[in-house]
Amino acid sequence: MLVRYWQPWHEMETLRRQVDRLFDDVTEPASHRLNWMPAIELKDNGDTLILRAQIPGVDTQKMNVEVTREAVSIAGDRSYEPQNHENGYYKSEFRYGKFYRTVALPVAVQNDQVQAEYKDGILSLTLPKVAEARHKVVKLNLAELSQATLSSSSELSETGEVTSASSN
Repeated sequence: MLVRYWQPWHEMETLRRQVDRLFDDVTEPASHRLNWMPAIELKDNGDTLILRAQIPGVDTQKMNVEVTREAVSIAGDRSYEPQNHENGYYKSEFRYGKFYRTVALPVAVQNDQVQAEYKDGILSLTLPKVAEARHKVVKLNLAELSQATLSSSSELSETGEVTSASSN
């Protein structure tokens, strides 16, 4: 049997947050309200990051993309086009209005070398990483490393056994 205790303070805090959210919606100017946020995808391709955002039906003239070394901001407006339907009714589940999305980047990028493409409602940004953030591959010769480590960190005892030398 599960025993669950009633926590009145938790319930009151939840109610307070809901009322605050309601008043925030009423007092916030309509120009600052956001109707939707585009879905994004961020992929690491080694030397570059690829950021893709779903922004269907938005004219590129109504889009604003800003790239800093640490983040990408995408803002815009998708206008509602009223339609006249004389007979019957219609239903629309499309999202209209202003949108804004800021995406923090995991590594610094060269924001002056970003390439953008907008095709089929998908905005694709190719963000080249700064040189310090790129993965550098260094090949180590383990055979030489193990011989040097063995000769510097161990000594041969009088009986011929190999014992570790203490470096302290």
